[in-house]
Amino acid sequence: MSKGLNPRAGKPKARPKAVIFDIGRVIVGLNLNRAFAPIAAGIHDSRGSMQRLSPEEVWKIVLADERWPDWQEGRLSPQEWHEHLMRRLKLSLTYPQFRDTWNLVLDPETILGDDLFARLGTRCRLALLSNTDPIHVEALEQRFTFPRHFPVRIYSCSVGASKPSAAIYQATLERLGLPATDALYIDDIQEFVDAASDLGLDAIRFETRASLEEHLRRRDLL
Repeated sequence: MSKGLNPRAGKPKARPKAVIFDIGRVIVGLNLNRAFAPIAAGIHDSRGSMQRLSPEEVWKIVLADERWPDWQEGRLSPQEWHEHLMRRLKLSLTYPQFRDTWNLVLDPETILGDDLFARLGTRCRLALLSNTDPIHVEALEQRFTFPRHFPVRIYSCSVGASKPSAAIYQATLERLGLPATDALYIDDIQEFVDAASDLGLDAIRFETRASLEEHLRRRDLL
């Protein structure tokens, strides 16, 4: 079996009518240390003393926050999320400072480039499906050129649901106007690959560009 092939997906189809890509760690690299080191450096305890937390510890606190799902699924505005985290972490960043720091997680260089998407776009329809927030959506749309290749772009903060919920996959398929059996899904997180496969999509886990291109050739997409 080829490296990275999802055994639950069965024999690959000749050619999917659409390919749906996750973004983080598939198209755009993520650097948590770069974003959360400056946040960690500014955190104080209730007595005003500096706390010594690592960027990884701060990220775990943010992920575990009760408002995280609301932020990811569009029920909090960027300003409300900023105000919430400033209270939660006892920080004093202005909104522009926070926004710029939050966006440091996005690597400026992409993992997959426009050349691949331009080739794929001649063989099938393309869609993005990402768990992400309004601040990152704005940065992705403004800083990168890859979104222009994706007529369908589904973000969790725009549809009120996040992976692995079936609702976000179904929203993507509805926008594409296709049944699950006509689409290929690519993600770096196995749980999300499995969720797509359970809905009937052909789904593979992203590992490297080389292994992805092998999978695409097997499906007559390259």
